[in-house]
Amino acid sequence: MKTRFVYTGIRVKDMNESVDFYTNLLGMKLQRRYKIAQTRGEFAVLSSENQDFYLELNWYEKDSPYYVDYTVGEALDHLAFQVNDLELALKEASEKGYQTVAEVKTSDNRWAYIRDPNGIWIELYE
Repeated sequence: MKTRFVYTGIRVKDMNESVDFYTNLLGMKLQRRYKIAQTRGEFAVLSSENQDFYLELNWYEKDSPYYVDYTVGEALDHLAFQVNDLELALKEASEKGYQTVAEVKTSDNRWAYIRDPNGIWIELYE
């Protein structure tokens, strides 16, 4: 499977406060911000000037299946890799023993997660 490492997603306690910190203090630019009904969460994508690597902020409602109590220092949510063919990538991962643990579909996007050997969520998307 050939991939391109694109961004890192971290969990945040408060989306508005976090977006304000990264944009107003650190000078990052808010690229987009979405609420996802399927996950009962929200994400925001930020970038630094002239960079192709992104920071994704993730927040989940308490009744979301992806919600966990926030622990300082354990805020890594996932690592994201772009693939040319999501179906083929998931098939290859499955054949090597890495099953899909979650999949999200919106009206215009689809992405899926597997876990690395340490339990870290790895997002795959086209």
